[in-house]
Amino acid sequence: MTETIAAIVAAHRAGELSPAQTIARSFRRIRDHADPAIFITLRDEKDAIAEAEALAAKDATQLPLYGIPVAVKDNIDVACLPTTAACPAYAYTPSLDATAVARLRAAGAIVIGKTNLDQFATGLVGVRSPYGIPRNPMRGDLVPGGSSSGSAVAVSAGLVPLALGTDTAGSGRVPAMLNNIVGLKPSLGLVSTAGVVPACRTLDCVSVFALTVDDAATALQAMAGPDGADPFSRNRTFAGAGAFPADLRLGVPRDGQLIFFGDKAQEAAYEAALKRWSGLGATLVGFDLEPLYETARLLYEGPWVTERYLVIRNLLASSPDAIHPVTREITIAGSRISATETFAALYRLQALRRIAERAFNGIDAMVLPTTPTVYTTAQVLANPIELNARLGTYTNFVNLLDLCALALPSAIRGDGVPFGITLVAPAGHDAQLAGMGRVFHAETRLTLGAKGVAQTPLRETASGLSGDEIPIAVVGAHLSGMALNGELKALGGRLLEATVTAPDYRLYALKTTPPKPGMLRVETGAGASIELEIWALPAASFGKFVAAIPPPLSIGTVRLKDGRGVKGFLVEAADINGAREISAFGGWRAFVAKAG
Repeated sequence: MTETIAAIVAAHRAGELSPAQTIARSFRRIRDHADPAIFITLRDEKDAIAEAEALAAKDATQLPLYGIPVAVKDNIDVACLPTTAACPAYAYTPSLDATAVARLRAAGAIVIGKTNLDQFATGLVGVRSPYGIPRNPMRGDLVPGGSSSGSAVAVSAGLVPLALGTDTAGSGRVPAMLNNIVGLKPSLGLVSTAGVVPACRTLDCVSVFALTVDDAATALQAMAGPDGADPFSRNRTFAGAGAFPADLRLGVPRDGQLIFFGDKAQEAAYEAALKRWSGLGATLVGFDLEPLYETARLLYEGPWVTERYLVIRNLLASSPDAIHPVTREITIAGSRISATETFAALYRLQALRRIAERAFNGIDAMVLPTTPTVYTTAQVLANPIELNARLGTYTNFVNLLDLCALALPSAIRGDGVPFGITLVAPAGHDAQLAGMGRVFHAETRLTLGAKGVAQTPLRETASGLSGDEIPIAVVGAHLSGMALNGELKALGGRLLEATVTAPDYRLYALKTTPPKPGMLRVETGAGASIELEIWALPAASFGKFVAAIPPPLSIGTVRLKDGRGVKGFLVEAADINGAREISAFGGWRAFVAKAG
């Protein structure tokens, strides 16, 4: 089914489906779904289709989001559509797209409309809006999650395959879990916030909702990069999901530190997720969660609520009744924070950041429940502030500590409630999280969103191919900087990525002149992960390259650590007699360096 970004773009490029047909399908699904609380403003359908038709004049191979419908949270500017932040009295109509939106459009995406949210992005529940409460398509009595409620529901319900949210305290992660989709919260400054209504300007980031990690990574890659219009932008880029780490170490809270508020089903689902990680070869390492809890309390008990107050102080003074009563109660507290309290909190946060840095020593990422429990809409309306705060238990600290995060579906509980985990890592590790997360999500074998769409297997070729290119894995003298690498370049080859195999191979120094590496496939898990590079060759060059491979080497399918398969150099068992096993070196480059 053409539901994911990858599938839709492939269908568009193959001529099986036109971008205009896909845009029309989204509008039709929105009408059929009949939930007016998802979108605050819908774009004119004819205009959107006309924009899709205009894509025909462009090179589809250069547009990674060719014809993809995207929904945009209504605190992010879209030119000529109102920005309300879910407050009609605040509304204005921008003449320019937010930078993030402009970059998606440049990559071929088509904006469908603006989605509902907890007013001024203040909340994790999705019920604080005068435009209604979007129905959770996974289980109708549950809150949809917020503040990016409409964006998450639109993706889960299959109305669009991509939506933008924002995330300051978990608004791009909590609704992802509650809707059984992926929520990618990038490093601060990786995606420009120019054209975004601030919540806490020093902590805000634009987030991504999608059905798969690969889809979210494609959107992030299109948006990422510095922006002179945003003083909080950083000189960072994102080149796509990384490889699954060869020796993955994941941090888990020490015994007794996790809080589930009595939700045994949530606790059991988290334990099952940890077992799945162990099954993927991860080593689980305990760490102290208490400093993170302390950091989380700073977000709403400390001076950062003053940033929220700054955004709407004039509206609070002139038209307080225009603001949702819960939002008003939370925000007005920001007017009472003193400079003394602010600096004391800043000093403490700096100390907590240093503690968090040490916590990441020896681990690749933390793995946490996205939320400790879940609530129905009725429960939250009866107790709006306390239950909202509970949902942020494992999300509120992330932006304060300058971390990146990736929320992943993990299970559907027996009561029909979706459960998810979140990977958390230091800023700049977005690619690593995506590389881990795509493998974990595939391993769950969950259907995508609320429509029951089956996952497709992880891609069997390297990403980043164009035209008629074919990927090939090299393990020996064709590696970058080594003696035969020039042969690949002379044939028009280009490096796609450096990665490692699954731990199912043994490497040998063959008795040839000159010496060559021979990589032998062995029983699953009975070997080592071997360093390799994946290169892209034009189809004609691929044939020439393969034809010139001398015996005893041959071409077969090499299984990578993240589950992908790619053509590469192998040797058969009969050809390793008398050869020296060098698997312990981890690769040919390390062996040659040691031998030399």
